[in-house]
Amino acid sequence: MISLHTSPLDQPGTGDAGGMNVYVIELAKRLAAQDIEVDIFTRATSSALPPVVAAGDGIAVHHVHAGPFEGLTKIELPGQLCVFAREVLRAEAAQPVGHYDAVHSHYWLSGQVGALARDRWGVPLVHSMHTMAKVKNDALAADDTPEPAARIIGEEQVVEAADMLIANTALEAQQLIQLYDADPSRVDVVHPGVDLTVFQPLDRAATRVELGLPVDAHVLLFAGRIQPLKAPDVLLRAVAVLLQRSPGLRGHLVVPVVGGPSGTGLERPESLAALAAELGLNDVVRFVPPVSQGQLARWYAAATAVAVPSYNESFGLVAAEAQATGTPVVAAAVGGLTTIVRDRHSGLLVDGHDPEDWATALGQVVTDPDLRVRLEAGALEQARQFSWEATAERTLAVYERARSAMRESVG
Repeated sequence: MISLHTSPLDQPGTGDAGGMNVYVIELAKRLAAQDIEVDIFTRATSSALPPVVAAGDGIAVHHVHAGPFEGLTKIELPGQLCVFAREVLRAEAAQPVGHYDAVHSHYWLSGQVGALARDRWGVPLVHSMHTMAKVKNDALAADDTPEPAARIIGEEQVVEAADMLIANTALEAQQLIQLYDADPSRVDVVHPGVDLTVFQPLDRAATRVELGLPVDAHVLLFAGRIQPLKAPDVLLRAVAVLLQRSPGLRGHLVVPVVGGPSGTGLERPESLAALAAELGLNDVVRFVPPVSQGQLARWYAAATAVAVPSYNESFGLVAAEAQATGTPVVAAAVGGLTTIVRDRHSGLLVDGHDPEDWATALGQVVTDPDLRVRLEAGALEQARQFSWEATAERTLAVYERARSAMRESVG
């Protein structure tokens, strides 16, 4: 596997670490459980990192030196592709001939390296986009920065080079075909999963005590990277509207924001805190640094609802994880969230990002206990559809399809 710009060992929720990090390491674990050795190549971001780290039985994370250890943004990383690719090829050259059976690249930067490895090693390339520039640029937040043309061209090249493309949802598969002219026969849908042993229902009252939350509060949670794409500001603006409509809720409402600045959010790292102050929500909003998966499960389980107001999500891992704890999700009706969240069954889908509409949806969950109980049951039912074991099984089938496709093209 190639995960150039972010390591699967990084803490999700800050920097460039997010759902893709979870995806790579969780898939690798399930493949390793089936006696498949997995090498993951990522760019070293510190001189203190060892060259290779064992991330479990059969999983090795290789830290490749390519460019300065710190301070490189994703926009600057294309300049390091040649160095990174050279080191990946060198690592393979030290192994017996035919050491690798397949390359699975994640995100377009990794796909560029994967395409070179594919041709050099004579093994199939499977690629997961995770996000797509054309989709992101079609649904930008007002203060966000468009993805550059170089990324769009790079993505088109990777789509052309890959033997198989893995889409998280049927919608993403359709976007690959329509926006990137992908061959439909080379696109397969494999849903990411959820670790149902980590994300599961917990005693809400006890968990709230543990986290320092009022037992009787309405807890509306945001979890993820703080950046315009994820739109945590929409939640804060909606809460301000909700409190204007129902001032009596103020003493019973807590809004934890779990995560750290990331991407374009790093340009104004204090902007969300400033917005909370501007909206008069300092007594309601709690900023919580990124936490481990086990601790994140506690935050989900403690919440009345989890808000996912993103402008785009190829899948929506936060929504899937939250539902697995039995917590309803209020999500934007975009991308993979329309697959993860069943409207009025496991949560509520909101068209657009108008704070008035979001306040209405959040208010329904807060004030209607019958609806909330129904959504909690639906959330658990919906979550059972997604497991990393199933993801691994489907992914292995895609690897085999890629091998067949490559044999046919060579023949």
